[in-house]
Amino acid sequence: MIKRSLLLSLLLVAGGLHAQDQAPDLAKAKQTAETICAGCHGADGNSVVPVNPKIADQHEEYLYKQLREFKSWDGKPAVRENPVMGAMVAGLEDADMKALAVHFSSQQLQPAAATNAETAKRGQDIWRAGIASKGVPACAGCHGPAGAGLPAQYPRISGQFAEYTEAQLKAFRDGVRKNDPNLMMQTIALKMTDAEIKAVSDYAAGLR
Repeated sequence: MIKRSLLLSLLLVAGGLHAQDQAPDLAKAKQTAETICAGCHGADGNSVVPVNPKIADQHEEYLYKQLREFKSWDGKPAVRENPVMGAMVAGLEDADMKALAVHFSSQQLQPAAATNAETAKRGQDIWRAGIASKGVPACAGCHGPAGAGLPAQYPRISGQFAEYTEAQLKAFRDGVRKNDPNLMMQTIALKMTDAEIKAVSDYAAGLR
């Protein structure tokens, strides 16, 4: 009985130490954010330039996935090819990426806003109901009615720069970006016109 209790205690201690070892180094992540990430995304993830996305309050799992996929692992090409981000993540290890994902996901988003009232209604229709005649599903089906998304696969896009969302949809459509699960976004974007993409991107920027 004593031996069993001792073994159990040792296992609990070892498990606690292992969990402690795996805890993200948030101090290091903050330093990385302030020195490497800040130039494009801001130290708190609130980019002020539409070409660079706002990543504050983005899902931790999604941020981690994107960071990993920007990097070449074991000599294999990056899943998401981007020369700028490829250079930024080249020196990051897996633990660094996890910590950065935690850091940025915990920051408060300063949302962008919709700017084109003329296309708002069209964007709203696509967001809520899709485009039935083309087989385009409602954006809300994956990203949620308010654009909050779902962790890991579907990012938060409410309050994101309309210009950035538009650029990503076109990148999916044109086969430039290919890291969507099961080619989902590539298939959807392929059916959308520039005007439809612009409308839904602007509408998403105004969601809260």
